[in-house]
Formats: sequence, C-alpha cells, structure tokens
Amino acid sequence: MNNFLFVSAENDAIPNCKAGGMGDVVRDVPRQISERGDKVHVIVPSYGRLHQDGVFKTHLHFHLRIMGYTAELYEVRPKKEFPNVSHYVIHHPEIEAGDIAHIYHNDPEEPFYTDAIKYFIFCTAVAEAVKSGAFGNLDVIHLHDWHTSLLLFLRAYHKEYQVLQDIRFVYSIHNLAIQGIRPFRDNYSSIENWFPDIEIDEPALMDYRYQDCINLMAVGIRFADAVHTVSPSYKQDVLKPSSPPEFIGGEGLEDDLRKADGEGRLFGILNGCNYKNINKEKKGLIYRNTVKALFQWLQEESKKYKADFLAHTGEKIMSFVDNRPKFIAASVARLTEQKFYFFKRSPEAFVEILKKLEKVDGIFMLLGTGAPEYEELFRGLSYEHKNFIFTNGQSEKLIDSMYLECDVYFMPSLFEPCGISQMLAMRNGNPCLVHHTGGLIDTVEHLKTGFGFDGDTYDEKIKNMLSTFDLALDIYMNDKPTWKKIQANAKRMRFTWKKSVDTYYSSLYQLT
Repeated sequence: MNNFLFVSAENDAIPNCKAGGMGDVVRDVPRQISERGDKVHVIVPSYGRLHQDGVFKTHLHFHLRIMGYTAELYEVRPKKEFPNVSHYVIHHPEIEAGDIAHIYHNDPEEPFYTDAIKYFIFCTAVAEAVKSGAFGNLDVIHLHDWHTSLLLFLRAYHKEYQVLQDIRFVYSIHNLAIQGIRPFRDNYSSIENWFPDIEIDEPALMDYRYQDCINLMAVGIRFADAVHTVSPSYKQDVLKPSSPPEFIGGEGLEDDLRKADGEGRLFGILNGCNYKNINKEKKGLIYRNTVKALFQWLQEESKKYKADFLAHTGEKIMSFVDNRPKFIAASVARLTEQKFYFFKRSPEAFVEILKKLEKVDGIFMLLGTGAPEYEELFRGLSYEHKNFIFTNGQSEKLIDSMYLECDVYFMPSLFEPCGISQMLAMRNGNPCLVHHTGGLIDTVEHLKTGFGFDGDTYDEKIKNMLSTFDLALDIYMNDKPTWKKIQANAKRMRFTWKKSVDTYYSSLYQLT
C-alpha cells in the first residue's frame, strides 16, 4: 500500500474550507487514490476555526524566529467518509482566517504579508508532523500552490528536516499568477526573520524581477521532483512569456518551467470532474433559489452595505417568476481580472451581449463576489439593464440551479489553467461559450461540444466573442437539431478523475 500526504491551503472534503478550484482537486484526488487501495492523509491550516470539532492528535514543537513554537494537530471529520482517507488541520493562534472565504488575507499594501507568515508556521508544523511519524512512512508528498512550497525550502536547507529528502515531492500549480513573493530580509514577514538560522541561498530562491525577494511559486517549480499544470494546453502556455492582455503565459517563471520541462519534471494533466451525486436541485427552482439566497444575504451584517442592491435584484427577479425568459446565459465565478477582464475593460461589449439577449427575450445571470471594482461595475450595469441578474454573493443551491438551467454557460477567462465550471455545465448538457485558452481548449470544442473564440489582438478577441455569441443564439433560435446535437455531445463528455489519477501515478508519482 502506497502512503500519500496532500498539503494544501484548501480542502473541500471538509466543511467551509474552499475558496476556489484547488479545494475541489484536494477533495477529489484523495478519493480516487483511496479507490486504488492506497492511503492518503490530507492536511490544511485550521484558520482558527476548523479544529473546533476535531480530535486532538498531538502537539508539534519546532523553532521559528529563534523561539519555541507549539502547534496542535487535529483529525477532523470529512463531509463524506472514504476508506484510507484521513483529514487533518493544524491549529496555531497566528494562523488566522483571512477575508477571502475565511482563508486568505487580502493585503493590498504589501501582498502576501499576512499569508506568508501563516503558511511559514503551517509548513514548518507539517514538516515536524512528518518527522515525528504522524502519518507513518510516506511515499509521496503532494503540494498545492505557493502556500505549501516552503516544505521544499525546509527539505533543501533545514538540518532538522533531512527526513523529507527520502520522500518524493510533487508540486501542482493551480494559479501561476499568485506567486507568494516576500523579501529575503528587513521585514517582519521575510524569510530571514522566520528562519534566522538558515543561510539564505539567494540565487536559488530569488524572484528574477525582484532580486531581493524569495518567490515561493518558483521554489515549488525549482525544487520539486515533479511539477504539474492542471491541463496539457496550459502547460504549453506557461512555457512562453506573458504579453497581457493578448496572452497570459509563464508570468515571469517561463525559464524555470522550461528548465523543469527539459529535465522531464513538468507534466500537463487535465483535472477531472465529479460525476457522482450531482444535480441535487430540481429543474425549475432557479428563481426561487435566487430569492432565497437574496433574503439570506439581506440578514447578514457583512452584506448591509449593499442591502439596497440586493433588494433591487430581488424585485427584478420576481418579474421573471411568472414571465419566464426564453434563454438564459449564465456565469459563476470569483469577480477577478482572470475571469472578467474582457467585461471590465470593454463594458460596452457586455452591454452588446445584453442587447442581443433582449431581442430573443433572454437574460444574463451572473453570480459571484470578488474585487470591489468588479462588483461595482456589475452592480452599476444591473441598475441599468433589466435583463441582467447579478447575484452578488455565494449560494451552493443557486449555483447548482444555474449550472442546471442555463442555456449557455459563459466563460470569457483571460487565462484558465484548467477550469471546472465548464465541466459542471457540460455534465448537465449545457453548451459553454469560452475564450479558447489553457484548459478551455482541452475541454470545449467549437461547434461540437460548445463555442470557442480567440484572436491575435485584444480588439479581435472582443469582436470574435460577440460574433460567437451571435452564432450561439442563432443556432439556438433557428437550428434546433444542431443545438440538440451540441447539447448531447457536451453531456456525453467525461473528464474523469480516474483517467487523470492513472496519469498521476505513472508520471507524477512514478508508482505502478
């Protein structure tokens, strides 16, 4: 039996521990490993809350800042039990919940300042847990994004954690744009402050652009035994330099990624999708679930500043309860540059889409929270356009209804390492209209399983996005046989975790 440890900032297998797609991966891959008869331990920070109903396992003693630190290891109950899968959290008072999904901190003045501190503590505690045998003899440690790459720094340089050198380390990149860059020294949240007894190997650790800083995403790429991007096309993208907004590639780390590729350490393997226990919502509940979500948000203290807007959305949605629209375009995503740059830079293009929908008695439904400037943009557009329903919050039931009941799922991502939303819409037989980038190239085939647009320049991309939307509407209204064929093809597609994890075993884990 092989023995794995997954180390991550998120894990959707336990309640209230997800901010994005990484949480889905860390939930689903261990379940698939369990089906193969192997053992998996999954560990995340407690964020001051996730340990509360857990079972205390042990104290972990280690040194940081020339001081003794003690963290606590708890085993916690998952949403669903699987054989040979155990879930843990590490609690320490300095590992606090942030303002993004009660996980990450948003430090606009000094990016990663608070998060770096909590993940320095977390990773050192994990290293101590491994050293003390809390998870038995491990064959593979699978790290996810920059929050966990410090384990590779400890493995390479910390004399207390030489035991890590006997274990294979795999590093998955979920969001290459967020790199965890911190100063080497002269800052409380610097590597030298937290590890004063380790000689800093600056050339091996530094960010090429900010040479007085460590780049923790780069540490993962440079030091792991295998590096993994979450789709084959995104792997090809990241080997080339970015030239935004036309192309988002290696984000300054393309040289490291090309080196890893040349050494046979870089693999592009498509994420899977969960095809079990889906569609908990029934069809026809989308408007009811919208109203229920709005009432819930109106009662939350943190939403008071936008109560007027939520009430406006509620009034608007009621007009569609008895007079249902003939076409629904939908998007569900965090409101960020990655997901909605095209609409932020060219709001007139989004208005054009709303006008096209108006002609066919259609609406656009968008659900999400995120960057304040994106929230403000969409709230403003909602006041101006009666067929734009912006639900500015988070609701699992409403999200399920949107994936189930939309006619076209819209995903104009500037870049997309893999994407899960298109898979969730497609499993319900709903075609997606996507920007053909990264994992969206690998999952949505133009005019076969959905619709894709691209272009050599920004203006070309916007023009092609609008003409592709016209094409989708035209087929829906005037060519039902073709539409039904695209729907059936979309529903038939299967991006299974079994297939992905089989490739993990042969390529990433190098286990038979």
